[in-house]
Amino acid sequence: MHLDLTPERVREEYEFVRERPIAPLITEVRRSLGEAFDTEVAPVTGEQYREEVAVVFADGDRAVNVAAFVALLRAIDVPGDYPGFVVDEFLGRELAATIAGGQPLALLAEATFHYADIHVHGEGRAGLDDLDAALAAGFQTRLPGWRWTERESPFAVRRRE
Repeated sequence: MHLDLTPERVREEYEFVRERPIAPLITEVRRSLGEAFDTEVAPVTGEQYREEVAVVFADGDRAVNVAAFVALLRAIDVPGDYPGFVVDEFLGRELAATIAGGQPLALLAEATFHYADIHVHGEGRAGLDDLDAALAAGFQTRLPGWRWTERESPFAVRRRE
């Protein structure tokens, strides 16, 4: 396999990611996490997802890395899947973190990736399940809807004048 990451290829991966039906998976993961942590988390619409995909891909440095992870996961298949478990999990976790951004959101996306992965059981290539789980984890972490991200942190130190 040869992978050229040209601007055209990044645009192709953007279109692929944008058209994935990930919003329902994000909402399911959020519902399940909300139950586990006794909180309510806002669902995500397809439009919210697509808008946030555009934001991620508008950052060229992030876009080329996201596109590379997406292309690799789209291409990976291991007969029986288990022997390839490590590589597709690794790529999925890294994709989720890259989408989410810097810490602490990257770590949350990585943890959420494994949680989302148990909700995805598709047919076809081994990497596609992990791709969808990674997209759900990364974008659900970026998108609003968690109360703790919508308030000012009590740990912020105010600069004295």
